[in-house]
Amino acid sequence: MGEEYVRDAETGETQFRQKTRFRYNSPLVQVCMIGLVCFCCPGMFNALSGMGGGGQVDHTAVNNANTALYTTFAVFGILGGGIYNILGPRYTLFAGCSTYVLYAGAFLYYNHYKHQAFAIVAGAILGFGAGLLWAGQGAIMTSYPPQHRKGTYIAIFWSIFNMGGVIGGLIPFVMNYDRTEAVSVNDGTYIGFMFFMAIGTVLTLGILPPSRVVRDDGSRCTNIKYSKVTTELIEILKLFLNWKMLLLVPASLASNLFYSYQFNNVNGLLFNLRTSGLNNMFYWGAQMLGSVGIGHIFDYSFESRRKRGFIGIGVVALLNTGIWAGGLANQLTYSAEDLPEKLDFKISGSRFAGPFVLYFSYGLLDAMFQSMIYWVIGALADDSETLSRYAGFYKGIQSAGGAAAWQIDAHKVSLIGQLIINWSLTTISYPLLVLLVMLAVKDKNEDEDGATKGSAVTSSSLSNGNEGNGK
Repeated sequence: MGEEYVRDAETGETQFRQKTRFRYNSPLVQVCMIGLVCFCCPGMFNALSGMGGGGQVDHTAVNNANTALYTTFAVFGILGGGIYNILGPRYTLFAGCSTYVLYAGAFLYYNHYKHQAFAIVAGAILGFGAGLLWAGQGAIMTSYPPQHRKGTYIAIFWSIFNMGGVIGGLIPFVMNYDRTEAVSVNDGTYIGFMFFMAIGTVLTLGILPPSRVVRDDGSRCTNIKYSKVTTELIEILKLFLNWKMLLLVPASLASNLFYSYQFNNVNGLLFNLRTSGLNNMFYWGAQMLGSVGIGHIFDYSFESRRKRGFIGIGVVALLNTGIWAGGLANQLTYSAEDLPEKLDFKISGSRFAGPFVLYFSYGLLDAMFQSMIYWVIGALADDSETLSRYAGFYKGIQSAGGAAAWQIDAHKVSLIGQLIINWSLTTISYPLLVLLVMLAVKDKNEDEDGATKGSAVTSSSLSNGNEGNGK
């Protein structure tokens, strides 16, 4: 069973101590499971988006579809935490993931008929599903792990998730290897994405509810098994007056704002089709490196949790300044009206190196920026109910920024203007996050949010199928 029993000298009660984390109902396995789900669904979506224009030469359809997506995502991201608390992870995640298959299918349809309507409707439906998925993911990733290892678990999730982007980038790279001219990706590319997304949808059925997840010290993520619609609506509305969430707003807005610029106007404009697929493999691979690096800082750099937060935010802020400065230098070499010849990894020689390293660095920074936000959110509470709402609020505001970004690109805002908007908003975020850590993050792992810590449980709580999920 992987546990040993010890007797408390004072109370005489028998408690257990874990010998292994590789139980199905352990936080590690469950975080890996949600990582695999996101590997298959949003990981493939990221690879599709990262090609620029969703793999289409004309970016109009994907810009409009993504505007619809992020508009509904903004609403259901905020509501998603409450829905998660009512339905539990399996139903919430299954409903969310199924919408990804529809979205990829819409662009398979668009490849033949060039009708935007289906893509826009599919984008709006995906926004609903993504709101549910990411609220559930945020709750699992921030509440299941022990408090002192949340950075590590975030890195584990982010690495598995972004491996989907790496493999997703490999699909168009291989299938379009001989097509150096500016054309839309072939049908097989979209079918490959749909296949992985369908697998991810099925995998959601293996996610356990928080009441059945047992940490190595015997504590559970929550004791609360039920929630009501009215309760969740009231708690969600309170978030808009919660000073902690308000300090997160600029970072939340910034965290998806740069995708349309990086995908469409760097990877999509500077590189040909096969090279943009290759770039995506490295972009999402860089995310794996970035999440592991910043996760180590947030968990191991200092004994004081607050000090780890300050150092982590400072490191990301410094990299942010350097990478966006490099982006500015690159952007000054071209504009939407004066585009250079498309770069190819085989024939462009040294001209390929600089833009490639920049795009790689954008991926590195993205993972560090978002992992930083998740760590801060995870440090604000420890129970699944609270953190699902916090994560939903973050994803909702993030998606509002994403909706604005795709319309900024659709309305032909200058490329240099888009870069300045992104750089400015990320820069504003850092002092506010420092203030949030200073005021709200405690050095000691005190139980102030209703989570059970170190409670004694019987051996039955380690079993994977004998306890009702309460949802």
